[in-house]
Amino acid sequence: MQKTAANFRRLDPDKIIESVRALQTRIEERFPGSGLGRVVAELLEVAEEAIERTRWIQQPNLPLRTGAALLSLAVIVLLIGLLTHIRHFDFNEWANSMQGLDASISSMVFIGAAVLFFLGWENRIKRRRALKAVHELRALAHIVDMHQLTKDPERSIRPQPGAKLKRRMSPFELARYLDYCSDALALISKVAALYAQGFQDEVLLDAVDDVEDLTAGFSRKIWQKITIIENMSRSLPEGDSGDTQTIPRTQPA
Repeated sequence: MQKTAANFRRLDPDKIIESVRALQTRIEERFPGSGLGRVVAELLEVAEEAIERTRWIQQPNLPLRTGAALLSLAVIVLLIGLLTHIRHFDFNEWANSMQGLDASISSMVFIGAAVLFFLGWENRIKRRRALKAVHELRALAHIVDMHQLTKDPERSIRPQPGAKLKRRMSPFELARYLDYCSDALALISKVAALYAQGFQDEVLLDAVDDVEDLTAGFSRKIWQKITIIENMSRSLPEGDSGDTQTIPRTQPA
C-alpha cells in the first residue's frame, strides 16, 4: 500500500505524455487539420523533450563535482598542515608569524570560494536550461490563447450576413473546441511542473508558478466563453443550434 500511495505524490511524466497524446487524438478526430491540433502536436514533442531534460537536470554534473571535491580536499589538507606546523611558528617574531598564518588562511578562503563557484556553476547551468524550456511552454500557452481568441461565441453561433468564417461551428462544437484549449493549457502547466519537481531552485519555482498562473488565467477566460455559449444556445429556437448534442456544463472557477 505504501508503494501505491507514493505513486500519487509525484507527477508521472509518462502519464502526462499519454494525456497530451489523447488530447491530440480527440482534437484530430473532431477538428481534423485544425491549427489547435498542430499546436498540441508540438506540445507532445515538447513534453517528450521535457522528460529527457528533467532527467539530465536531476543527474549530477560529475566533472564539476569532481573539481569541487578536489578543491575541498585541498582545503582540508591545508588546514591539517596548518595545525600540524603551527608549533613551528616563532611567536616571538610576531610579524613573521602573522604573515605566515594570514597566507595560509587566505589560501583556504580562496580555495573555498572556488568550491562554492563550482557548485553554483552546476546549479546555474541547470537553471538556465530549465528556464529556457519553461519559456517555450509559456510561448505555447500564448499560442493556445491566440487560437481561442478568434472564437467569438456570437459571431460563430449567429453569424452576420456575408460574414466570412474559417470554420462554421455549432454551439456544441465551439464549446468542445474551447474545452480542448483549456485542456491544452492545463497540460502545459503540468509539463512545466515537471522541471520544478526534481530541481529545487527558487528562480525556477517562480518561473513555473508564473506559467501556472498564466494558464489558469487563460482557462478562466475560456470557461467564461463556454458559459456564454451555453446561455446563448438556450435562447436559440429549437433546431437552430446546428447540433442536437448538449453543451457540456461549465466547471467552477
